[in-house]
Amino acid sequence: MFRLFLAVVVCATLAMFAIGGGASVQPVKAAAAQGTTTLDDQVDLNVTVYNSDIALVRDVRTFDMPKGTFDLSFMDIAATVNPATVHFRSLTEPARVSVLEQNYEYDLLEPEKLLRKYVGRDVTLVRMRQVDGTTSEEEVTAHLLSYNNQPVWRINGEIVTGLHADHIRFPELPDTLFTRPTLIWSLDNGGATRHRVEAAYLAGKLSWNADYVLTVARDDKAGDIDGWVTLTNGSGTAFRNAKLQLVAGELNRVRQNFNRMLADQMQAERVAPAAAPMAQEAFSDYHLYTLGRKTTINNNETKQVSMLAGTGFAVQKRYVVNGNQFYYHNSARPGAPIKDSVEVFYQFKNEEKGGLGMPMPAGTVRVYQSDSNGGVQFVGEDRIQHTPKDEVLNLKIGSAFDVVCERNQVDFEKIAPNVYEIEYAIALRNRKSTPITVEVNEPVGAATWRMLSSTHKWTKTAAFAAQFIVPVEAGAEQVLKFRIRVNG
Repeated sequence: MFRLFLAVVVCATLAMFAIGGGASVQPVKAAAAQGTTTLDDQVDLNVTVYNSDIALVRDVRTFDMPKGTFDLSFMDIAATVNPATVHFRSLTEPARVSVLEQNYEYDLLEPEKLLRKYVGRDVTLVRMRQVDGTTSEEEVTAHLLSYNNQPVWRINGEIVTGLHADHIRFPELPDTLFTRPTLIWSLDNGGATRHRVEAAYLAGKLSWNADYVLTVARDDKAGDIDGWVTLTNGSGTAFRNAKLQLVAGELNRVRQNFNRMLADQMQAERVAPAAAPMAQEAFSDYHLYTLGRKTTINNNETKQVSMLAGTGFAVQKRYVVNGNQFYYHNSARPGAPIKDSVEVFYQFKNEEKGGLGMPMPAGTVRVYQSDSNGGVQFVGEDRIQHTPKDEVLNLKIGSAFDVVCERNQVDFEKIAPNVYEIEYAIALRNRKSTPITVEVNEPVGAATWRMLSSTHKWTKTAAFAAQFIVPVEAGAEQVLKFRIRVNG
């Protein structure tokens, strides 16, 4: 009943086939197809990643191809390739090699798929036997009749289900299964037999974001910053020894103009030298960042590379109180004063004289500060948007612990229909050992309004808003009083 069947072995668990627990299928190698190129032929690789889960891959290879019409299997591409975006050409003789047809083969080799491909064919089922302390293999040739949730076999003229086996042997690999994602082109080569070719395509599950670390001096007056690119590759393939470029900006227009973008990208590569660690340039309506060296991005890897560094630039610490519009349309209930949060910001300018000046992509800035022992402590974080050169950044790191703001409505008077006068006294108490300045922002929100009186200098910062700058000495209290008339 059993006989030895010489075959190629493909590994897999039998549980996947619902044949029984612990079974496996052992590996098989496919014969190389005519007109096949792999990573062994790769001579150049460029990966441009956008901060929107998409990347442009430009893969250049040199290999021999036959004359006339033939099929070329272009292997080792990203599993997340978008076939509609593929661009192929010979760099050696562009006019002599034409693409007749293109296919993307993504039916990859998996144990369950392999078994399904063998419906109507014979395989060898192998069971392990223990006899007198010795393990031996017993093999049976079985014809797979169907595979719907579980396989149905014909063995020696009988229909068998639920058969336990330890692994399955297959005589060959079906032509319709591939060990890795493959692009197949039908080409017509009217030129030489050796070509340098380029394949470019968009692939998903590649993304990047910017992360920054800002370290502020103990006196809150100077800072250092390091910028990092955090790159995530979930494309299903590794990119080895690749030129890495990053694009910051909104991507909807980029996706709609892929061909123009690809042409602009390759032109930028020819004319723009890269500088370590990261060079940047304006690119269309975006910013292009180029790593000054080649790098490897492994599959399922999160990688960080240095993008920028600035040292000793000026930093300003800001204490900000933001009021609310409803303060100016209702009389407050008597009782305890309203406690407004005092928010804390660090502000600096992205300028060259501060050691910065590179357009900063959107990302998270984590802020550290030196403590009294010379170490650094985490004090907060904030997210910034894309920030061009010479723009100001304001990072909210939290609320002040030792600065208190209490608001009392000391008068509310109706002067006429929809005309009111409101008076506030805002007490600011500084329990810190150093003096501070508090910015008090009041969104009046009325159609028309007029400041009648104020104990401190104020500025009209917007059509419906006022701002007061209130210095408060260490361990002291300062009271801001003002009266406003609002209409509507």
